[in-house]
Amino acid sequence: MKPHVTHKEILAAGHFVSLELLHYRDQTQAERKWEAVQRTGNTNAAVIIATLKPDDKILLIRQYRPPLDQYVIEFPAGLIDPGETAAETALRELHEETGYKGTIDLITPGAASSAGLTGELLILVFMSVNTALPHNQHPAPNLQDGEEIEVFAVPRTGLNEFLQKQIRQGDILDSRLAAWAAGLQMQTPRSF
Repeated sequence: MKPHVTHKEILAAGHFVSLELLHYRDQTQAERKWEAVQRTGNTNAAVIIATLKPDDKILLIRQYRPPLDQYVIEFPAGLIDPGETAAETALRELHEETGYKGTIDLITPGAASSAGLTGELLILVFMSVNTALPHNQHPAPNLQDGEEIEVFAVPRTGLNEFLQKQIRQGDILDSRLAAWAAGLQMQTPRSF
């Protein structure tokens, strides 16, 4: 029989997240417990993988993340607001965080963010940004209060070197960016 949650207890709740004690039955129907962190309200986010065209540069951001007490290099992203689609979120967040406006190329199904910790799902939204368009000539982010975001347009061919430089400077890579960059590197034959 399939494992399933039988009920949830809220152990603590804040404005944005709650700590839950999940009571569930495992595949043998034994009763078990699991602690999880859940976002309050919406549990889904859009992660934007945007390519500047025709330059073939990838848009990345750097921002301070309090849970790590460090700056993190990551893709632009944002929570999907109630009544909003992943596409609408991606278009809005790309413009807010980077100042660029793009078009959507591909949207993936939701994927677990950290399945052992949270029920949050991430939807990858691949976008193209035409840098020849007037509104993309001098992009200006429209950041929310408290946001401090640095934007990078990194040549795809120089991505690994850029990421290694940022790591040496003390930045941490977001796991989605690290996995995507490793996948790119695996596509390129290396010589020793």
